Amino acid sequence: MIVAGFGFRRGTSVDSMLNALQIAGGDVMPDAIATAAAKVDEVGFQTLATRLNRPVIAVEATALSAAPTLTQSPASEAAHNTGSVAEAAALSALNTLISAPARLMGPRVTSTDAMATCALAIGDDTE
Repeated sequence: MIVAGFGFRRGTSVDSMLNALQIAGGDVMPDAIATAAAKVDEVGFQTLATRLNRPVIAVEATALSAAPTLTQSPASEAAHNTGSVAEAAALSALNTLISAPARLMGPRVTSTDAMATCALAIGDDTE
């Protein structure tokens, strides 16, 4: 199972998020998408969920701050108490879906317009 976590600025377009997803995983289609609960209702993110036809997981602030991240963004740390919203959201969301250990496939990537980030978490849910 794969979850794509997203971090983004308010008003970010679905195209920016799709670009970040493509940079993160090429043709990989996640089983679900996730972001911070405070951002889950953003139009661009909701449009992404509709376009990908994937379930959305809203990750609460406490779960974001508890998740280990590969990236340490000072801006993300100040705003969300995590080094990367995308990485923390992907890991936290996947951990709610499966009982097997989850891991990041790599550090978060940034869309070409620098408006969105995406990280992929993977876990084996066959146990």
